[in-house]
Amino acid sequence: MVHPTLTVDVGTTSVKLCVFDADAGLIATAKHATPTALDDAGEIYDVPALLDVVGSFIKDLPAAQRALVERIALTGVGESGGLVRGDLSPASPMVLWHDQRGVDRLRGLSLEDRSLVYRVTGLPVSGNYALSKTAWAVDRAGGHGDARWLNIAEHLAAVMTGERWSEPSLASRTMALDLSTRTWSPEVCALVGLDVGVFPELRSAAEGTPVTPAYAASVGLSTDVVVHVAGHDHMVGGVGADLRPGELLNSTGTTEGLLLVADAPTLDGHAERSKLANGLACAGPGYTLFASIPTGGSAFATLQGMLGLDAGRLAACVRDLHARYLEGRIDLGAVPLVLPQFRGSPPPTKDPAARGLVAGLRTGTTAEDLVLGCFLGLALQLGDVLELFRVAPRQLKVIGPASGNPLWLQLKADLLGIPLSASGFGEVVSRGAQALASGTTGVWAETGPYDVLVDPVRHARLIDWRAAVRPRWEHLKATPS
Repeated sequence: MVHPTLTVDVGTTSVKLCVFDADAGLIATAKHATPTALDDAGEIYDVPALLDVVGSFIKDLPAAQRALVERIALTGVGESGGLVRGDLSPASPMVLWHDQRGVDRLRGLSLEDRSLVYRVTGLPVSGNYALSKTAWAVDRAGGHGDARWLNIAEHLAAVMTGERWSEPSLASRTMALDLSTRTWSPEVCALVGLDVGVFPELRSAAEGTPVTPAYAASVGLSTDVVVHVAGHDHMVGGVGADLRPGELLNSTGTTEGLLLVADAPTLDGHAERSKLANGLACAGPGYTLFASIPTGGSAFATLQGMLGLDAGRLAACVRDLHARYLEGRIDLGAVPLVLPQFRGSPPPTKDPAARGLVAGLRTGTTAEDLVLGCFLGLALQLGDVLELFRVAPRQLKVIGPASGNPLWLQLKADLLGIPLSASGFGEVVSRGAQALASGTTGVWAETGPYDVLVDPVRHARLIDWRAAVRPRWEHLKATPS
């Protein structure tokens, strides 16, 4: 039994809203483009528009569904955020996760400083994380005063409750949290001239805070509703998938992530050189080891724009390629090699300026060849990142849009030689948020999982193809950004 919960998942490209009943059944859902705007330094959240999206969804629910809601559980991308004053007014823009406006604060760090940051926070130094963005925001505001840095999900929670706090899995993505003590690190903050007082108190996902009477009245909810910040979206997805030690989660969305849960952080030299990201789990005393592949599901939009295909034509192309692949009617030697770094490179380089490359174009290369080359490239990237984990997973669970793409799934399974268990339910992250707000965990069997098995003949063909293209693949990856 879980609490009937309204979930809000703020992603890079979309905001997903759901209502689940006490049996974890999905009874209402909506999806909107994430409201963003441009300022003088880059892309930021349009917070008033985002609040309107959430408020309108709640107000438009049938009265019986609104009356059912006992919990609101919020999740979102991990490295976004901004400064919010005690009266909840903004002291800075709410910055998106991939924004690099604070990266100059990191350029002066020595190799020793960077190693210290990894040993303390478990994260490789990167402008994606909130530490440098916070330093940028404090400098711009002329000090932080009573303002605190909040992730976008935490900011929504503050508006609903009147209180400001940080959830541990999100805090561990700021590059300001000491993993061993689970407190903000004065030592690391000092490297960019920050006072730890700019970061708020920590509250676990299980710790809820009541909505204010004013917010409840504005959207038609009961004042008994309790708000939880569930955590970082990929980690919340791990809860929804009931991820266990020995299993890997392949979480797909705008980006693609690989997630492992563990009893202790992995801070050895290999993990540091590989730029694997440690973090705190959303529930309990555990840790996570994570790697993000920046392109992931955003490749669909890139392919549509690059090839002039609408969503329907691209989907038909993928279906046709899948059928031809299963029937052995694909000449892999004629497929161009695509390095899909459309939004930067994954570990071990994690270069946000890296861009995609294509090799092997010839007279007669078609749009379909490029689509297949892109999905093969995504599978190659996943294989490269998986090798960094140095684990042989007992099971690889897949959630998100990839679980509805049979071509992408089959190429992964056949290339990696690992059978996949893919979710048949599209909102595993939101169901994980409900579980966290109810003090429990998800049940994988209830996501309608299905197996994607490895075909030995196709596996052998892809292994031969990977060996043949390996020199060119490594050459493309080494191209300066």
